Amino acid sequence: MAVRRFKPVTPGTRFRVGGDYSDVTTNVPEKSLVTSIKKSGGRNQSGKMTMRYLGGGHKKSFRIIDFKRDKHTIPATVATIEYDPNRTARIALVNYADGEKRYIIAPEGLQVGQVIVSGEGSAPEVGNALPLKNIPLGSIIHNIELNPGQGASIARSAGTYAQLSARDGKYAIIKLPSGETRMILATCMATIGTVSNSEKANEVLGKAGRKRWLGRRPRVRGVAMNPVDHPMGGGEGRASGGHPRSRKGLLAKGFKTRDKKKTSDRYIIERRKK
Repeated sequence: MAVRRFKPVTPGTRFRVGGDYSDVTTNVPEKSLVTSIKKSGGRNQSGKMTMRYLGGGHKKSFRIIDFKRDKHTIPATVATIEYDPNRTARIALVNYADGEKRYIIAPEGLQVGQVIVSGEGSAPEVGNALPLKNIPLGSIIHNIELNPGQGASIARSAGTYAQLSARDGKYAIIKLPSGETRMILATCMATIGTVSNSEKANEVLGKAGRKRWLGRRPRVRGVAMNPVDHPMGGGEGRASGGHPRSRKGLLAKGFKTRDKKKTSDRYIIERRKK
């Protein structure tokens, strides 16, 4: 996919850079894999606002994505490449040989008509899902499980990928998109290739209204608030705010908030880049 720069015919298109959607083959989703989605507006079950600056946005339907890829050894043919309003990556509708249809995250280079398969005996080709123990070292992968059978939770957004760098006993050593190197059980599944829509990072919304369509409300800086509302608020004139911190007083910009006793620390070989 490429991006297109819009002609400045309106103030909103003056700086807008958007996708050209040339890789999308249909705009009608598979009805059996679509369900309704309820907006929370940042509120929890008691109605209390737990996430600020959320609300509104265009009405969306949720596409049910297969993150487990647990139909092993059954070939599937790619029917369509589609846009998904709930994620940055493209999704692909695949038709399995036994008649079942599923959506998967589309990797870069996946074409309509291509046959993909998952399981231990699969070839390490783009779109195929294999356990980490069967993937050649140095391979570029995405949709990685953290626990066997849990479903993919790492490298799922547009343009992301990880690299299988080594194996040590029952663990595979993965270099993650953040730069972190960690161990993951070699029985976990991963998909070969890079996630599609890598040009997403180059898009520019162009106007505040497009952010509202995505369900994001205006964000207020802590410095612009009163002392009762934020630790960085108040002061005479345009005060800078002192030490940067969150609304609850937790230090920001360098202060580590990760739990020092977190059990997964033992699997991290090298921390992410600072």
